[in-house]
Amino acid sequence: MTEKSTFPQLVSLAAHDLRTPLATVSGFAKTLIRTEALEDPASRYVEIIEAAAGQMVELLDELGLAARIEAGRYQPNLREADTLALARAAAATLGEERVRVGGEGGVVRVDLEATQRAITAQAQCALRHGGLELVDVTATGPELTIAPITPASAPVVLGEDLRDLGAAVAALLVRALGGSVSVEDETLHVRLPE
Repeated sequence: MTEKSTFPQLVSLAAHDLRTPLATVSGFAKTLIRTEALEDPASRYVEIIEAAAGQMVELLDELGLAARIEAGRYQPNLREADTLALARAAAATLGEERVRVGGEGGVVRVDLEATQRAITAQAQCALRHGGLELVDVTATGPELTIAPITPASAPVVLGEDLRDLGAAVAALLVRALGGSVSVEDETLHVRLPE
């Protein structure tokens, strides 16, 4: 095997192997939260540890997905989904005060959980790297648009400037599913397969 072909496998293996110690940390944090013996600030610290463990699980999921796609081993579990529901899931995760949803939606066939994470990641990237407090996510048929996209955030949401893991993996995923991702007129266009 060449170095290029083994790297995605190593990343996938590392993401898998990191789950065991992470599950231990998360499990003990949850156990400590349920006990009433902890006082502040210790109880707050344990809650922070549990939240961080959850974030690490999400990062490992993204890293593993990217490795499978890059290695040509990604086998999506395709299911019908509504683009409006995908937009609403992003708003629910990021906060409806930060993500305004519109449109009538449409039916697509996607890997549902990964695609929900992808749309959420792209909206979060637009907010974070655009220095914005609010983005609009509009679902029209098989397409979702996210606006505004600033000139500085455009290459990041497209996965061309690797400064946001979630957005980079989102672009990889959409393309691996047969969709497309582009920016036109300060708007991110995410077209998903029907």
